Amino acid sequence: MNDRVAATLEPPAEAHAGGRHALLVALGERVRTLRARRGLTRKAAAHAADVSERHFANLEYGIGNASILVLQQVATALQCPLAELVGDVTTSSPEWLLIRELLEHRSEDALRRARIALTELLNSATADSGRRSRIALVGLRGAGKSTLGQMLADDLDVPFIELSREIEKVAGCSIREIHDLYGSAAYRRYERRALEEAVQIHTDVVIATPGGIVSDPATFNELLAHCTTIWLQAAPEEHMQRVAAQGDTRPMAASREAMEDLKHILAGRAAFYSKADRRFDTSGMTLEQSFGALRTMVRELLSQPA
Repeated sequence: MNDRVAATLEPPAEAHAGGRHALLVALGERVRTLRARRGLTRKAAAHAADVSERHFANLEYGIGNASILVLQQVATALQCPLAELVGDVTTSSPEWLLIRELLEHRSEDALRRARIALTELLNSATADSGRRSRIALVGLRGAGKSTLGQMLADDLDVPFIELSREIEKVAGCSIREIHDLYGSAAYRRYERRALEEAVQIHTDVVIATPGGIVSDPATFNELLAHCTTIWLQAAPEEHMQRVAAQGDTRPMAASREAMEDLKHILAGRAAFYSKADRRFDTSGMTLEQSFGALRTMVRELLSQPA
């Protein structure tokens, strides 16, 4: 048998309850549940995972701090993804599992249609009639959300909201201070609250959203459900130039590395930005050209039958 159970990082003492770490106890319970679901004895499961029965028992009792490689072996033996073993929420009930099975291996287009249908089903009792006239601009910093957003709001004679400023009002401090003092999780909570307040107050509005709003699926779902969203795109080089033009030269300090980081961020977020109702590429356009084309797009959207 290949005994690669780690005696690596010991959890902090305060995290223990009754001598066992809560995370390891929960992991052990999931292993037992999955083993029972598969109809395997502990001996058979240990043999399939290529670990000793003693170490498998320790894992189930919450006293075996297994390495990631061993957990992968156990997941394979129990015929489940590693995510399920460590606590994927989509495994918490039979309904979750059945829904996951229906969606697994579907194309992006099929998943998009399923998401829209599910959103409409769950929100049918409280359908938001103001969604169409709330215009939210998404995209990376430097795409033109603030400048074009203000121009668009002025043209439509509706309020303009820069969500970053609303987040600071809710928190009572700057974005940087939120991250420094309270962390990213707190920032996401303030971001969600600021968006909810904006949606509740305004039915006709243009909203410029922070570039990272797609990082929290719950907040992004809220945005998609209550606003007509437009993804403002631009070439990475133009993003960088526009940020520098705004007076922020920090990204230029190590321009090659910064450009690579920017491209990675864009690649990582593109799949989420693409869920917007429309895309608008400002690359190679002057400000006036961008505004004219965006204005035409938005007015066509607003003129469509509800």
